[in-house]
Amino acid sequence: MSLNDTPSGERLHIALFGRRNAGKSSLINAITGQDLAVVSDIKGTTTDPVSKAMELLPLGPVVMIDTPGLDDSGTLGDLRVKKAYQVLNKSDIALLVVDSAEGFKNEDQLILDRIKAKNIPYIIVYNKCDLIPEPGKSDDHTIYVSSTAKTNINELKELIAHSVKPEGEIKRVVGDLIKEDDIIVLVVPIDKAAPKGRLILPQQQTIRDILDSQATAVVCQNTTLEKTLKNLGKKPVMVITDSQVFDQVSKIVPADIPLTSFSILFARYKGNLALAVQGVASLKNLKDGDTVLIAEGCTHHRQCNDIGSVKIPNWILKNTGKKINFEFSSGTEFPAELSKYALVVHCGGCMLNEREMKFRLRCAQDEGVPITNYGILIAYVTGILKRSVALFPDIAALLD
Repeated sequence: MSLNDTPSGERLHIALFGRRNAGKSSLINAITGQDLAVVSDIKGTTTDPVSKAMELLPLGPVVMIDTPGLDDSGTLGDLRVKKAYQVLNKSDIALLVVDSAEGFKNEDQLILDRIKAKNIPYIIVYNKCDLIPEPGKSDDHTIYVSSTAKTNINELKELIAHSVKPEGEIKRVVGDLIKEDDIIVLVVPIDKAAPKGRLILPQQQTIRDILDSQATAVVCQNTTLEKTLKNLGKKPVMVITDSQVFDQVSKIVPADIPLTSFSILFARYKGNLALAVQGVASLKNLKDGDTVLIAEGCTHHRQCNDIGSVKIPNWILKNTGKKINFEFSSGTEFPAELSKYALVVHCGGCMLNEREMKFRLRCAQDEGVPITNYGILIAYVTGILKRSVALFPDIAALLD
């Protein structure tokens, strides 16, 4: 993916489910018009979920996800099926692919029940319709296609687009808080943890949202922030900082200038800011021997003084004065059971789509486990949480 591509977390996720040899991989190739997935008559060719980012008209940027067959068997087969079910957590729409010649089976009903339980839009795609004498009738949730003969493939694309209805007004990272000609200062530390030659995704998306609002983004490091504010000649409407330098930045930015962080903005953008603010209060209830989960939505090389594995645990230990145990997860490996944890601290989730981020939040809610995120925790332990959410009066009121 190039630097100009739409991030995976902002793409529509289209996942294909079904039994082995239902034709999921060949259907992906037919939909995309490319040989993206390996096709074989051998059952179990797809052994792990495979994702491909692409442009798909009339939808635009999407991620297509091919999953293992749901009727796989044996120890490895069971693990593959489990992986396939996990894909539901990030699916914006599910295509249940059924072999027309074999018909709808028990495994198909099981996955359909899960899809419906999660309120995921779905289409039952009866593939290989060229192998039966009289295909059935299509409707809003059912279509008969042939990936080899290319029958009804364009109609399927249109049905997918029709099934994914926009949910009201388009969400903004910060655009709804600013107006044309406003100046927003972004504080971006360049240290060992910063990726070489580029900005991290939340910083990129925030800058773009500011530009889309016809406002001005001024980007500086924490070491030059004081000089930058003096040289502006006009008071910025807000300062947005990397959470790791929250304490330093809060001492520099005058009290009459709103201050928040990228992490807090993303908790609002694709998560639940109120839940995260309420969750951080559980820090004061931690006891010796409690276990805290530090969860990240992406996988990256851990560096010296890494924020997730080093800084966050140290802040928690210092704030609580307790002997806390820490466990860590990254990427798609979010624990299925959370009841053992006294607190979950999640990253901003910039690499996750909104559905998966909210799924993780619901998992914690369902098990009664407090959950917060990096930026909110850092603001809390540095004593500036109320200031950092003052832009959102309803959220700030939760701290009264």
